[in-house]
Amino acid sequence: MSVIDPTPFWYLRHGETDWNRRGLSQGRTDIPLNATGLEQAEQAGRTLIEAVQGGPKIDRVISSPLVRAARTAEIAVEALAASGVRPSLGFDADLQEVCFGEQEGQPMGEWYDDWIAGHYTPPGAEPFALLRDRAVAGVNRALTGQGTVLIVAHGALFRALRSAMSLEPNVRLPNAVPLKLDPPSVGGTPWSLNQLG
Repeated sequence: MSVIDPTPFWYLRHGETDWNRRGLSQGRTDIPLNATGLEQAEQAGRTLIEAVQGGPKIDRVISSPLVRAARTAEIAVEALAASGVRPSLGFDADLQEVCFGEQEGQPMGEWYDDWIAGHYTPPGAEPFALLRDRAVAGVNRALTGQGTVLIVAHGALFRALRSAMSLEPNVRLPNAVPLKLDPPSVGGTPWSLNQLG
């Protein structure tokens, strides 16, 4: 199994889209933020400003290139810049959401546990193990630079990262709620997650 470099980082799932609101699987379908998602991204920026006061600043933001994540990342960068420090913004294709194949645009179903366990992959979709390897590779590339990193990406991708952090993977991550992730002090034990807001 792929291992995340033991370096603290921030994670932010994109803001809400119309498909999120309707409970549809998005995957690689490039759905933009809706009005609520834009507001959520702005609130996430304000939350991040408060969170980093008195501590390490966010120096770099690395995002999925899909529009819902990229726009959320841009809004977060603008908010952080208004507080006095402008992080750099980059994109990594390995942080894109999983390809859900035939399930994209369909209601989210009860098949996630079987997909995560490797017992079922929707036709045309990416197996969970491949998603985990890709997600960890993207995060590790982001962590190789200097300073503190904020990764802006997706919900299913974060399930894969949870699996690599020795955490229960099938946990739904809310839209645009920043997380601070800290590695374990002892190898193999779960990472700690601090959800803000």
